[in-house]
Amino acid sequence: MPVQVIMPQLGESVVEGTVSKWLKAKGDKVEEFEPLLEVNTDKVDSEIPSPASGTILEILVPEGTTVNAGTLLAWIGEEGETAPGGNGSPAERVAVEKAEPVPTAPGTASSTPPLGRDRGLGFISPVVAKIASEEDVDLSQVVGTGQSGRITKKDVLAYLERRREAPQAEGRPSPPPTAAPVASPPPTAAAVPGEVLPLSTVRQAIADHMVMSKRTSPHVTTVMEIDLSRVVAHRQANKEALAREGVNLTFTAYFVIAAVNALKASPIVNSSWSEAGIVLHREINIGMATSLGEAGLIVPVIKNADRLSLSGIARAVNDLAQRARARLLKPDEVKDGTFTITNHGTSGSLFATPIINQPQCGILGVGAIQKRVVVISGENSDPISGSFDAIAIRPMVYVSFTFDHRILDGAIADYFLGTVVESLNNWK
Repeated sequence: MPVQVIMPQLGESVVEGTVSKWLKAKGDKVEEFEPLLEVNTDKVDSEIPSPASGTILEILVPEGTTVNAGTLLAWIGEEGETAPGGNGSPAERVAVEKAEPVPTAPGTASSTPPLGRDRGLGFISPVVAKIASEEDVDLSQVVGTGQSGRITKKDVLAYLERRREAPQAEGRPSPPPTAAPVASPPPTAAAVPGEVLPLSTVRQAIADHMVMSKRTSPHVTTVMEIDLSRVVAHRQANKEALAREGVNLTFTAYFVIAAVNALKASPIVNSSWSEAGIVLHREINIGMATSLGEAGLIVPVIKNADRLSLSGIARAVNDLAQRARARLLKPDEVKDGTFTITNHGTSGSLFATPIINQPQCGILGVGAIQKRVVVISGENSDPISGSFDAIAIRPMVYVSFTFDHRILDGAIADYFLGTVVESLNNWK
């Protein structure tokens, strides 16, 4: 009997998805748990495995089509079988399925995560799951080298080999898990004058959101600079200890803490505009813009950032950035942000005027950290001014705050950004 392939619900708040790519065509053979198609939800691409082995009898939803969770996508059966309800064009059948989601029959894929797929790890084959279970392997510690960062049998065996060889001398800590390699961005087609480069699903989503944001909010940007001497010293003193725990203490973690402090001091910045009034959010959820290279940009969210310590923030930053670049984020992990930070300085930019991530009130831009000559005030007195100025070389950074002028006036925006500056200038 033919088996249904159903559009899964890939997150608690995710009610639809776009079929971005079919990995199999009509008439192709497919094995159970083998990746069948890719679905995009809010710029997160997820591989959907086949619910059964067999032949693709019919594909009902073409690439680029957005449908609701529960929609029938395809039929799988024995070679020579006919898909039920085969009459009518795919477009006509998609329209019907969007209006009436197909109820899940016993033994078919449902809107819970498909068998063989872990929401945080992506597709996990039965072989990988079996080895992990038998060898007591935490798959979140395994670096995936397969397609889209998928964990393969080879990856698990390599992890086990490293674990056996790890130093276990008394009093000697084990080395931290190896960080996931950042894959080089896939090259885009050569830009030949006169030709048109097709838009990817992610690029189109970014374009739509950016245009909508500029049309929605009157953008204003204010810029200040920070002396990071204390932050640099603190990081230098603590990064080795955290590294032994598998945590890379990046500067981003400090900026997240500073933003949290500023949002607590100015709750109105942690808000959104509505026709009924300004909505003040109870939670502080910090989005961190993460580049995917040529593939675009995504903003994973650190939920309840105000409840985390510096090391907790650093762990979250490491985890989200690593899984974002490996295309292993869950759709819910890019939702419900209340404020965003973008570290454009990683590419050498000194300062920028980022576009607000709607429906948030503002976005903090962090430029490149550079050693610069600055004038500082000394403590020794002179008979005229009571102090003297000196020239010093300090690690400096420009920070910009782009805000919705419907919600904030310049004075409040400057107070917020000044709090960020104060937190980092005088880091304790």
